[in-house]
Amino acid sequence: MQKRWVVRSIDLSGKTGPLSEAGLHPLVRSILVSRGILSDDVARSFLNPSLADMHDPALLKGMSAAVARLLDARQSREPVCVYGDYDVDGITGTTLLVSFLRETGFDCRYFIPNRFDDGYGLSCDALERIIAMGARLIIAVDCGITAVDEALFCRQRGVDLIIVDHHAPRETIPDAAAVLNPLQPGCDYPFKSLSGVGVAFNLLVGLRAALRDQLAFADGNAPDLRQWLDLVALGTIADVVPLTGQNRIYAFHGLRQLSDSIKTGICSLKQVAGVKGHVSCGQVGFRLAPRLNAAGRMESAVPGVELLLSSDPRETLRIADDLDAANAERQSVERRIFEEAVAMVELAGDFPARRSIVLASDNWHQGVVGIVASRLVERYHRPTILISLGDDGLAKGSGRSIPGFHLLDALKPCGHCLLRFGGHRHAAGVGLKSEQFEEFARTFEAEAGRMLSDDDLVPRLNIDAEAQPEEITVDLVRELKRLEPFGAGNPEPVLMLRAMTVVERRVVGDGHLWLRLSRQGMTFNAIAFRMAQSQTDGPVDIAFFPEINEWNGSSSLQLRVKDLRKTE
Repeated sequence: MQKRWVVRSIDLSGKTGPLSEAGLHPLVRSILVSRGILSDDVARSFLNPSLADMHDPALLKGMSAAVARLLDARQSREPVCVYGDYDVDGITGTTLLVSFLRETGFDCRYFIPNRFDDGYGLSCDALERIIAMGARLIIAVDCGITAVDEALFCRQRGVDLIIVDHHAPRETIPDAAAVLNPLQPGCDYPFKSLSGVGVAFNLLVGLRAALRDQLAFADGNAPDLRQWLDLVALGTIADVVPLTGQNRIYAFHGLRQLSDSIKTGICSLKQVAGVKGHVSCGQVGFRLAPRLNAAGRMESAVPGVELLLSSDPRETLRIADDLDAANAERQSVERRIFEEAVAMVELAGDFPARRSIVLASDNWHQGVVGIVASRLVERYHRPTILISLGDDGLAKGSGRSIPGFHLLDALKPCGHCLLRFGGHRHAAGVGLKSEQFEEFARTFEAEAGRMLSDDDLVPRLNIDAEAQPEEITVDLVRELKRLEPFGAGNPEPVLMLRAMTVVERRVVGDGHLWLRLSRQGMTFNAIAFRMAQSQTDGPVDIAFFPEINEWNGSSSLQLRVKDLRKTE
């Protein structure tokens, strides 16, 4: 879809002003200011993330109760079971807790629900199986904040439950032995956007401090928590939480740990994914995380945890190969569902008048519909929910949203059509009877029509700063790298050059466009992925990110084009 360019205009003229003492390139200063970084001290913290700047875990409501209960379990050798979600955040959170607890003397096992048999989150049937195996303490990670009935079930069975979650709570908080969630009422932890594995990491910081106070590490063998930051980075980046504040610290140091990791499972995963050297957020999001996610989407997420826990190179390589194969299968299924969904949208003939896209099929894999919903949002810029209709008359779906549309809030008025729903602003899941699909689709469309304006339905491209040709240098590229890691909340900057002349144009690869651009006696090479159909007659404005292109042993400055348009 044609995008509306929104160019931020920030006046940094003169030697004084925001970040004037930081010695930064004016374009980098503009980017930082546009993102709310207005002082030299804040800029220094942002550019040099330090573990020393982590918030005190004790600020998390429920921390003291959780730590005390864990200390009792260790003292009495009670069996502990970690109950994790089946996505990357849950897989890494489970691995983090299990590996630390085992290393520090706990009798610990884990359980990952099957997406198709157990469904999302805690279930009484799964809890019954765990209790029957002897667990006396259950730790739910990346799930549980809405499990009111399940918490009551645990209490009735005489088993304690600790909830370690980051999802939005409802009015009633489960009656558990401890609940850790920065979003729960009365929690003083200042950063509210942690991932599930991020909350779990805070629990381990608090637990390690308590174990040290009990002289559990009198022989000096206290575990170095930095060794688990690779898992924290994996889960945090994969869960697409904002890479600001605490999450930026975790991602910055965790990516370094991930790049140099000696964990057997991580090394095998990187090997099958073709990831070498420094690991970037993009490689986590597009290479590592999809393979960890694939098993849980197609069948069971247990192999992902086994991969990350194992130290046997033959076993980890076998599991990594299996995950790679599952990911390939997932990609094939995803392509088929996407093509079918696009055909359904086009055949309906009511786009772009519709404010939402709600589709269903009995031939869609419920583990993949969420990914396809994201691709449809990119294509049509409409909140989208795709639903898999089951043979038993029940249906499960997954939705993704657009800026300005709170998906979970939009689902609340649809509650009479649904058996269950949950999620947050950007993503949500639904369960319903198949016979309720049409009514749900109508109700959701009506809600989208009420909440969305015509302006909301036009995708925007936010441009951080307008540049002049002489400013685009290798030195600028080096300074921009200091803003990494990029991701949600800290997107890759977008710069703009106006009135560029296209000196040369070639279509390369699978529909990509290679350009040589010129203005004011300066020329640049540029690559525009999947933009071969773009018109480049006459002067053009380009929105881009500058980078160093490595090819055949040589390197050169290149502009990676995000969008282009004719100069007005």
